[in-house]
Formats: sequence, structure tokens, C-alpha cells
Amino acid sequence: MDLTVVAYIVYLLVSVGLTVWVARTLSRNGRIFLADVLHGNEKLADAVNHLLVVGFYLVNLGFVALYLSQEESVADARGLFEALSVKLGVVLLVLGVLHLANVYVLNRIRRRGALDREPHPPVPPQGWTAPAAGA
Repeated sequence: MDLTVVAYIVYLLVSVGLTVWVARTLSRNGRIFLADVLHGNEKLADAVNHLLVVGFYLVNLGFVALYLSQEESVADARGLFEALSVKLGVVLLVLGVLHLANVYVLNRIRRRGALDREPHPPVPPQGWTAPAAGA
């Protein structure tokens, strides 16, 4: 069997395995975070969590499939490891960036919800005080 085909098989197995592991980890641990963001609405948190996982799979597996092709053939074991390290490194970076983007967006939503839940003053401000002259 050609080493390029071996590289493809190993790349697909590891990439799909990593994608599934990251998606399950994010789903399991992100559920609590989503429930907080959505003010304790468990059913909505589960639905949003499921939609995020499906989107995560689609984006990552689509990227893995698009990034599969390789222009150069793999000639030896060293080339096999080099090709795999580059491809898997890029997949890991994409997984990490997508994870950070999800956390950033959800944190922004959570902050906005926390601001809405804060009590507002009972009356609007009635005046303004100038800073002291010696300060």
C-alpha cells in the first residue's frame, strides 16, 4: 500500500476521533454554561447545546475532508510523520479557534443577560457633582 494512502487513513482516523472527543467534551461541560446563559431554561439549553454540537461537527468534519488532499506523495516514514504532523496540527488549531469563538460568543451573551438581571436604581440620577479643585 502506498504511504500516501496510509497518511490519509491515519489522518482521517485521528482527525475524526479528535473531533468527536472535543465535541462530546464541549457538549457535556458546556451544558451547565448554557443553562446559566439561558437563565436556567434546561430544555432550551439542551436544544442549543445540540445545535452547537451539530454545527461543530459539520464545520470540523467539512474542514477535515477539504484538507485531506496532499499534492506531494509520501515516500518514506519520515515524510509520513511530517505530513501527518502538519495536517493534524492545523486540525487541532482549527478545533481550538472554533472552541474559543464559541466560548467568546456565549460569554458575551451571558454578560448581557447578567447586566439585564442587575437591579436598576429606583430613581434616575438627579444631578452632577464637579470634581474637587485640589484633586
